[in-house]
Amino acid sequence: MSRTVPDILALMITSSKLVFSRWPYLVLAGAVTAIFWIIFNLFDQLLFFSPVVTFYLPDDAIGGFILSSITASLIGIVISMNLYVIRHSNGMKTGLLSLFSGSSLSVLSSTCASCSSLGFLLISTFGGLGVTASTFLTNYQLPLRAISLVLLIWAFYSLSKKLTGSCVLSHKVAKIPDG
Repeated sequence: MSRTVPDILALMITSSKLVFSRWPYLVLAGAVTAIFWIIFNLFDQLLFFSPVVTFYLPDDAIGGFILSSITASLIGIVISMNLYVIRHSNGMKTGLLSLFSGSSLSVLSSTCASCSSLGFLLISTFGGLGVTASTFLTNYQLPLRAISLVLLIWAFYSLSKKLTGSCVLSHKVAKIPDG
């Protein structure tokens, strides 16, 4: 059965209302979003805590900042929805792969490995392989962030489909006697 874009959006809105109508899931999504936003901006060297808290956004980092902010928000939503599915799944199959669908790729791709201390860690730990990984992450940072964003949107859609599909009621049709 093929779905249209308005059907998919209605499905996602319905599942979001279901999950985020309960405040613990809303608080969890906000906390996870804030934590990942801070981590992403620390790795991109946009947020500094020493000697004072400073946020600096140069012109060449605006695209990456927008993508990492959207990614952080989607990670918060997906993790909160995953927790809701796990806690409220009565016999539904939930695989571990769906829990980490886009989260790990988005964390890896959102780190500017060569311009942070992570680059030095990669290089000193893995030598030539670390240099290659650092160079790869630096050169393809925006495409990797876009891929992680697509994976997170797909995870959000599949969770929405799972949540709304599990609410289908089965009922018997009673026969009306003739006469």
